[in-house]
Amino acid sequence: MQLRDLAREFVRQGHELTVLLPDADLVQPWALEDFDGARVLRLRSPRTKDIAYWRRTFGEWLMPYAMWRNLRRSPLSEQSWDAIVWYSPSIFHGPLVRALKRQSGGKGYLIVRDIFPEWALDIGLLRRGPAYLFLKWTALRQYGQADIIGVQSPGNLGYFRKWNQARKGRLLEVLPNWLDRPANARCQIRIEETPLAGRKVFVYAGNMGMAQGMDILLDLADRMTTRADIGFLFVGRGNDARRLRESAAARGLANVFFHDEIEPDQISDLCVQCDAGLLALDHRHKSHNIPGKFLTYIQNGLPVLANVNPGNDIANLIRSENVGEVCETNSLDELVRRCVALIDRLDEDPLLSDRCINLFERHFSVSRIVQQLVSALG
Repeated sequence: MQLRDLAREFVRQGHELTVLLPDADLVQPWALEDFDGARVLRLRSPRTKDIAYWRRTFGEWLMPYAMWRNLRRSPLSEQSWDAIVWYSPSIFHGPLVRALKRQSGGKGYLIVRDIFPEWALDIGLLRRGPAYLFLKWTALRQYGQADIIGVQSPGNLGYFRKWNQARKGRLLEVLPNWLDRPANARCQIRIEETPLAGRKVFVYAGNMGMAQGMDILLDLADRMTTRADIGFLFVGRGNDARRLRESAAARGLANVFFHDEIEPDQISDLCVQCDAGLLALDHRHKSHNIPGKFLTYIQNGLPVLANVNPGNDIANLIRSENVGEVCETNSLDELVRRCVALIDRLDEDPLLSDRCINLFERHFSVSRIVQQLVSALG
């Protein structure tokens, strides 16, 4: 969704844009199409979604080479570009970017949204060993192709300090997450037709994986079963989605409803039907993260209930802007207290929704982000 919004805004600001996308479902080597004024070239590549971790890693390692090979077969094989902007994750784009920069000669801007494999090491998904060292080498290889790196939060600048000092002319800056203005598509989820009808609804919309540490949200819902006026809606996909569904069913949580991932353009209409947004990050993380779902919530006027790792920049942001409640201790008792406090504020603070929207407009609008990218690449 973020790359879609970025592409639309580049076009709106008068830039000619080509988007290269891996596509595991293509039969032919490439497919060229138009998307809202941007030229999109889909390139056949190995599958990397909804498969075992080792197969995903192997597929992502092959991906840049497959994309380059199929780009050379496409009508854009001799195309050159003034600048290359790419997004991490994945950490495996380095070889493709290197080839594109050699052909075009332009600067490269890497948008870093999470610091992998460090976060996987933090939460115990990886151990220090051959796999970690390989992934670390791959990430460093990608960073080496960048002339500019934009991280999503000031707390992440320190991690890239050595990269910034290693070569003259490199630029390191904070590039916040972003979203386009909300779309108006009707959401297929209708709260009034679910078991949550008539309740104040806390919604979680996004990836459900190990990095999110979502078990505590189910624990929260379990503790809140005494409040018949409160419901919890979980929308999305991910490696943990099925397990979380089964856990909720096993506990008999009548105040919880799960739904598969929906189209991004339906998110705004979903938020209109809800009262607050849920955010969770595994408490073992040591890096800083301002997730896209946080932007989705505040853009649509939803205050946030967050359970995040200690010291994360987002905790200070939520508190300083007074747009929700945040727990950094990973304590269920504290999270329950924060939840109850936010429920009370929903009725008592008439400016809460306005503050959320104002925060989004000041810091996270996509027009501001494109201007920053163009300025850095100029």
